[in-house]
Amino acid sequence: MPDTRWMEAVDRWRSLSREERRRRHLEAIPRHVANSMAMEGEPVSEAWIRERLARRIQPPATSKPRSAS
Repeated sequence: MPDTRWMEAVDRWRSLSREERRRRHLEAIPRHVANSMAMEGEPVSEAWIRERLARRIQPPATSKPRSAS
């Protein structure tokens, strides 16, 4: 009997909303980068990558206070 677990995983992935698939994909990027750098002999921690990304993704500070709408 063929192993069909991969087909079940694909079905679960496809049943997720587009937003959830995007969130999970973006969540995995730092792990992939850390693994790739380790393979190249330049290890870096996933936590370090996540910390740097969090700094870059923060919304810019504005000089004007937000108006209450």
